[in-house]
Amino acid sequence: MVPILATLPSHERWFVDSAPADWSFYLRPLPLVVTATIVVVAVLWRVAAHRLPSPELPQLGRVGRLTPWVPRLLGVHLGVTLLALAATGAFLTPAVDDLHSTGGTALLLLEGAVGVWLVTGWSQRAAAALTLALGPALALFAGPMTLLECANVAAVAAFLVIVPAGADRHGAVAVSAERLRWALFVLRAGVGTTLIALAFTEKFTNPTMARATLEQDPQLNVFALVGLHVPVDAFIVIAGAVELLFGVLVISGALPQVAVLVAMVPFNATLALFGQTELVGHLPVYGVFLALLAYGSSPATAAAVRWLPRRANLPLPGRAPVTITD
Repeated sequence: MVPILATLPSHERWFVDSAPADWSFYLRPLPLVVTATIVVVAVLWRVAAHRLPSPELPQLGRVGRLTPWVPRLLGVHLGVTLLALAATGAFLTPAVDDLHSTGGTALLLLEGAVGVWLVTGWSQRAAAALTLALGPALALFAGPMTLLECANVAAVAAFLVIVPAGADRHGAVAVSAERLRWALFVLRAGVGTTLIALAFTEKFTNPTMARATLEQDPQLNVFALVGLHVPVDAFIVIAGAVELLFGVLVISGALPQVAVLVAMVPFNATLALFGQTELVGHLPVYGVFLALLAYGSSPATAAAVRWLPRRANLPLPGRAPVTITD
């Protein structure tokens, strides 16, 4: 558990200035070996999932009862995130907080309005689609790479486009297995993409920013706190590796209960250090963790959490498009 705690996966770009990418750091032997090891671990993790019962932790069965209300809860998580970001002058991510033009102010007002809309739960699919439409504006202000780092927000919005909350029973919804599989795959792919992108943009290819973060907040290095000396660059590789591992495991969807419970440790550990900014920025991820835990704890939906599309599921030339029906 020490290596997991040691990463304390805050978004460094929220707290320190960025620096140019340095791929030579990643192309050293240690990062490459670590990346290959993570791929092997992810494959073994998924193989083990097929050999273990599903759900793997039946003691959490009560959490599975939340599944009808997961879209409503995700909408609240996403709405509060957008509203809080807009109130602090940030657009879709705490890292983009310098929108001082008239257009930027208009975007912040729109962001806040969409946040309120999502919280109400009314016509959730339309509100989620509008959230997705904010992505191109973010790319104009901060560049396309920022879209990858904010893919968790897009993932939640895309999930709600596919599986919006219901109009009655406090938002409860019954959804077909096919629709749920695709929605969960999009959700996992988006959050996993964010974690993998951050592993590279803030650690593997940006050691300058990672070093600045450690210099500014040395308590992030839990190894040092317990008396273990680990070179700074080695620590950066470890931090990036764990973030990369979490991203790959989320995409895989295997053993979701265990994966979420382990991932929640470092994601919560940074709250005491970075406070409100960290809480607001991570709210969509917390919502995704709740969704994966709830669906992964229900015998009726656990298999959908680890589902991956195969070639037969994909729309290819000469093949009828995939249809998703309720």
